Amino acid sequence: MLLIANAEAWPGFPTTVDMLKTGADSLTALVNGISMVEADPRVRSVGYGGWPNMLGVMECDAGVMDGNTREVGTVGAVPNTIQTVRLAHEVMKRLPHVMLTGDGARRFASEIGFSLDDVMFPDSKRVWWERLEKELPPEALAKFPDIPLAPLSRTITDPERVRDTTVFLNADAEHGIHVATSTSGWAWKYPGRLGDSPIPGAGFYADSRYGAAACTHTGEMTMRCSTARSIVLAMKLGRSLSDAVKLAVDELAELSGGFLGGVVIHAVDSRGNHEVANFQCGEEIRYWLWQDNMAEPELRVAKTF
Repeated sequence: MLLIANAEAWPGFPTTVDMLKTGADSLTALVNGISMVEADPRVRSVGYGGWPNMLGVMECDAGVMDGNTREVGTVGAVPNTIQTVRLAHEVMKRLPHVMLTGDGARRFASEIGFSLDDVMFPDSKRVWWERLEKELPPEALAKFPDIPLAPLSRTITDPERVRDTTVFLNADAEHGIHVATSTSGWAWKYPGRLGDSPIPGAGFYADSRYGAAACTHTGEMTMRCSTARSIVLAMKLGRSLSDAVKLAVDELAELSGGFLGGVVIHAVDSRGNHEVANFQCGEEIRYWLWQDNMAEPELRVAKTF
């Protein structure tokens, strides 16, 4: 049994480990762990601790995938909802759809009993407004939000360069391979922007016969390359996990034009191997690992490309 997650998964990683140890449903264990990350304001890239869009509105994304059945549930740009990964799980379980977005996703959340949450962390609101005051001249600030937003898209994106996503991947010979993701997306994103986190095949993909992958950081790039699905497909076609990840990294390196940045790939295979790759993030990337022969989870360093 194997579990990996990004470094910022620490508020919920031990909970998922404990649930897996007791034989709980694997995907439910991933969802429960991520829900704890979403609720913790110390994690500044997801849920309550995340950053708002340009208008100062929190829009969160999440996705889950059952590698045994390849069923998927995702939600995108969801307002007033902290536990978006639970909502994505409910989409998978209750609806014939794969994805709900925006007000429709929030309507579904209310129908099934989710609370209406104030997702805006006070410090996030403070930083957002102070950045607007810095970037906008007084006459534009006085008219805000009734001003063009597109010119701001490159000047106020990511005040702390946070483009991380919470990703949990579990591989178990008995229960299969599953993946779950959650994010508040880029800080200061244009309203309605979706990254790769809720996009099956780009930000996440799982197939218990071969493996799973999930991505963090610059989702615009992994959407262009279908990175997560490419890794699993490469393993289906006979490549090793390492070779499959290298193939995905090479595809990212071939991109030109558009917004380019760093990407982190988390991947596992059906043989119990794992690999986490840091593609041009410019800093050391760490991740959590737990295997059933380990006494405690370990924080390890990703391979750099």
